[in-house]
Amino acid sequence: MKHTRQKFVLLASVAALAMSAQSAAAETVLKWAHVYEASEPYHTCAVAASDKLKAATEDRYSFEVYPASSLGKEVDINEGLGLGTVDVIYTGQLFAGRAYGPIAIGGAPYMFRDYDHWDKFRNSDLFQELAAGYNEATGNHVVATTYYGQRHVTANKPVLKPEDMAGMKIRVPNAPLYMMFPKAVDANPTPIAFAEVYLALQQGTVDGQENPLPTIEAKKFYEVQSDISLTAHINDALLTIVGGPTWDQMEEADRTALSGVLKEAAECATTQVRENEARLATWFREQGVNVHEVDVGPFREATMKLHNGPDATWDQETYDRLQAIK
Repeated sequence: MKHTRQKFVLLASVAALAMSAQSAAAETVLKWAHVYEASEPYHTCAVAASDKLKAATEDRYSFEVYPASSLGKEVDINEGLGLGTVDVIYTGQLFAGRAYGPIAIGGAPYMFRDYDHWDKFRNSDLFQELAAGYNEATGNHVVATTYYGQRHVTANKPVLKPEDMAGMKIRVPNAPLYMMFPKAVDANPTPIAFAEVYLALQQGTVDGQENPLPTIEAKKFYEVQSDISLTAHINDALLTIVGGPTWDQMEEADRTALSGVLKEAAECATTQVRENEARLATWFREQGVNVHEVDVGPFREATMKLHNGPDATWDQETYDRLQAIK
């Protein structure tokens, strides 16, 4: 009897361990990587999305979010999607454009008239076609778009007209189309990884950089640059992309749930970024930073001449369709 009882306890223990292992295996933790700070809405909204994904997939999936280039620079995490080393990323349109040129059009300087033009573009048939083209080219899936903000120039001097940027060494992200705006105003674009920009500004490796106001705040660039000039040269956005290997191994219902949660996170961050943009010019002035209103007309005119030049990665039809969006 004693032997039978011991055998029963042993079998029960094995069964419990098996059930525990099965339960542990049931939840797949997706790696979501980006290059932004943990304090920024992109990150906080992504972290909040984990519980939503667990609920939507009945605990089959959740997120672990890796901020501040902790899983690699932007080029690295884009490559990681196809390798399966990351599952989800935020990335700039121009980085996605390295793999499929036409999708970069949304990140080109002075491509949009204003926020409303950009918002209508991201919800347009044209954008869906571009996302499908990217999917076909890479196997990865664009599932959401987050407003990143209007990009402005910082330096240790005012930039009020294109001539003020002549010869200026300005940091840009390491994607070719980010060089279009500096080229248009005869500046010297200098690609530097995002995590290294503060030090480059502090040491004078470059004369300036360009980013939206919330990023200038989060990365504390205002500590090492005295002037912000509101050039508004890009209405920028981040794409949320799911890697092909991850997408392909998911059931259809879980893909739908994942897409819905990622779109909610994009709206969460978009709302906060817009709110931050609205308050930050005043806040920077309170910190003693010189914030300059700029007549963007001359900058726009100089840049639009390059829109369909040799650096364009889209065709004329795509450009015309985007410009026709009202």
